[in-house]
Amino acid sequence: MPSLNGKSDVIFEDDDLPYEEEIIRNPYSVKCWMRYIEFKQNGPKSTLNMIYERALKELPGSYKLWYNYLRERRKQVKGKCITEPIYEEVNNCHERALVFMHKMPRIWLDYCQFLVSQCKITRSRRTFDRALRALPVTQHPRIWPLYLRFVRNLPLPETAIRVYRRYLKLSPENAEEYIDYLRSVGRLDEAAVRLGAVVNDESFVSKEGKSNYQLWHELCDLISQNPDKVTSLNVGAIIRGGLTRFTDQLGKLWCSLADYYIRSGHFEKARDVYEEAILTVVTVRDFTQVFDSYAQFEESMIAAKMETTAEMGQDEDDDVDLELRLARFEQLIARRPLLLNSVLLRQNPHNVHEWHKRVKLYEGNPRQIINTYTEAVQTVDPMKATGKPHSLWVSFAKFYEENEQLDDARTIFEKATKVSYKQVDDLAAVWCEYGEMELRHENYEQALRILRKATAIPSKKAEYFDASEPVQNRVYKSLKVWSMLADLEESLGTFQSTKAVYDRIIDLRIATPQIIINYAMFLEEHNYFEESFKAYERGIALFRWPNVYDIWNTYLTKFIDRYGGKKLERARDLFEQALDGCPAKFAKTIYLLYAKLEEEYGLARHAMAVYERATQAVETEERHHMFNIYIKRAAEIYGVTYTRAIYQKAIEVLPDEHARDMCQRFADMESKLGEIDRARAIYSYCSQICDPRVTAHFWQTWKEFEIRHGNEDTIREMLRIKRSVQATYNTQVNFMSSQMLKATTSSTGTVSDLAPGQMGIDDMKMLEQKAQQLAAEAELDKPKPKEKILFVRSDTSRSELAELSKQANPDEIDIDDDDDDDEDQGPDEVQLEQKSVPTAVFGGLKDD
Repeated sequence: MPSLNGKSDVIFEDDDLPYEEEIIRNPYSVKCWMRYIEFKQNGPKSTLNMIYERALKELPGSYKLWYNYLRERRKQVKGKCITEPIYEEVNNCHERALVFMHKMPRIWLDYCQFLVSQCKITRSRRTFDRALRALPVTQHPRIWPLYLRFVRNLPLPETAIRVYRRYLKLSPENAEEYIDYLRSVGRLDEAAVRLGAVVNDESFVSKEGKSNYQLWHELCDLISQNPDKVTSLNVGAIIRGGLTRFTDQLGKLWCSLADYYIRSGHFEKARDVYEEAILTVVTVRDFTQVFDSYAQFEESMIAAKMETTAEMGQDEDDDVDLELRLARFEQLIARRPLLLNSVLLRQNPHNVHEWHKRVKLYEGNPRQIINTYTEAVQTVDPMKATGKPHSLWVSFAKFYEENEQLDDARTIFEKATKVSYKQVDDLAAVWCEYGEMELRHENYEQALRILRKATAIPSKKAEYFDASEPVQNRVYKSLKVWSMLADLEESLGTFQSTKAVYDRIIDLRIATPQIIINYAMFLEEHNYFEESFKAYERGIALFRWPNVYDIWNTYLTKFIDRYGGKKLERARDLFEQALDGCPAKFAKTIYLLYAKLEEEYGLARHAMAVYERATQAVETEERHHMFNIYIKRAAEIYGVTYTRAIYQKAIEVLPDEHARDMCQRFADMESKLGEIDRARAIYSYCSQICDPRVTAHFWQTWKEFEIRHGNEDTIREMLRIKRSVQATYNTQVNFMSSQMLKATTSSTGTVSDLAPGQMGIDDMKMLEQKAQQLAAEAELDKPKPKEKILFVRSDTSRSELAELSKQANPDEIDIDDDDDDDEDQGPDEVQLEQKSVPTAVFGGLKDD
């Protein structure tokens, strides 16, 4: 085939003609050229390259053609030796492409990566720089990662450092990456400088999520661990700047500063830093860090000295330097408790407890103890104190007292009484301790004088709780001081002076019930009985219930012991006053005392009236006990028949649980008196509140009663009532469930307080088991066919029925709980009989 355009070096095949014709018709169509290129993709590489070159000659600005052409050329040299000339041809192709494609970052990236793969370091670096100059700044982030990766792999770090410096001008937020690189290549001085700049830049945001405090610690670690390599920074100034900047994390910074001097060989400076640190830190954590580091440093110094001594062959016993280091280390360990106490006091100088601990640490050193107490009382502000600030003054005075320096102790106490405490109790405690010190040394008059001075009324009176007034103007109302003065007056003073003190306490209205009782007892000891009763009256006027209970109880007891029945009307008036407004919680004791007075000195009917009032006045939980006392006393005084009305009232007002007990006792009493009908009526009434599932004891008791005193009719009546009551409770589902649960838990020694709606899974299981058990018992209790003969209502006469019963058991009446005589009765008839019982329970119980 002839050549195209008369050229004989290019030979076309028949299959190429359609593409060539299309190109001739559309020489500037990229699609036509790409279809031609795709057709020749599997052909010879030289032909394919020639087509690319022809296309690019026609379309030199086509990015698609250049990109595919360059990719094809790089693919052709892949796997070949980089020294072959074909690599340079490909490089030239890239250079020609960049004449037109210099704004395309993808071309630059491919070219740079291709040059890097050829290990052309200088040419690669210059090409990267050309790319950065040619591309707009918005495209630079695509170039820099590849550029930085290239320079990081270079054998000499100088090029990378210079490139990074240029890079950080564009992206200063990536300074951490540069710092990491510098540390990896050993350029620690520049790394420290860069890190210092980052720390000082408040607007810097770490890409690794580090805080400014973490960066600062990295800087401190870097400069302290490499003192010989970091020379451009003032290490001491930097770390001390951090100490003022990060006051909550001082321990590590102090350790870093000391570590810097240790690594620099300045051991004395390091020791000075440690001493300064343990004397300035304010938290236990910082102190622990510094102290442990300090101790480790001293240990390492001792170990190094011992090792040096052993190598030189010297005798360790003669080495003065070694002994000095050992003594220094021992002193450091011995100082630890005191240093730790100093830390806590720097943290809170008003901590009274820590000042006391500091005094104990100086035990055996009087001079230091005095200095510590002096510093403590001067430092602690009573308004800010944690603990009791007065205890420092008291302990200070006791220290002088223990050393037999009473004048100095008195001086301390006198100063302590003038301190502006926050609470009146603090000043009161100082006065009391002052007086007790004088008592311990038998200076009784001096003790009285001190307490009288403490209780003297100031020129400006103030209320006890008026915080705006100093405590010195309010201490005269302190009961603590007055109580001690009263005790001293009783022991050392006269009757009149003691009485005046007690009267003054009452006039100031600071007395307590115990003070009133003490005053009255004091007067009674001196045979001033009416005066003591007046003291009780004054106390009663001061207090209300329940605080007045002890006064009334003591007053009434003393009055009865003194006069007995001589002043009965006055005693009754006192009791009525006491009971007026008396809470139910305290009424029982006073009513019993009142009733005892009436029994011994008054009238029996008055005593019974008091007991009756007591049953209504006491708490609900105490009524049952009160009725028992009432019944017992009434039976002893008037006889058992008098107690019937009491029993009836008790049954009416008491809750069901106690009412059952009362009914059984009432019925037992009536049966002992021979009143069988009365007892039976009582049992019938009580049955209405006795569920057979729960109160089996009651039904057993009634059954035994009917066996002893009843007949077949009464037994049938009892059984009918039992079934009627059982049917009534069966309809009350919630009540039945709670009672069954109570019965079940009581057998195991526990009582459930849960309502049915609050039962747990275990409680419901227990209910189901109990229900099944009750159903089984009911099945077993059903009468057998041969037992029905005893209670079948048929042609058999009553006498024959009795004879059958006697033959069955001559000693005991045979009773079956489930009588079948009532099968002919309907449910309505049974219910009517049940309802008729309570209406006539006590109808025939009136005394004959």
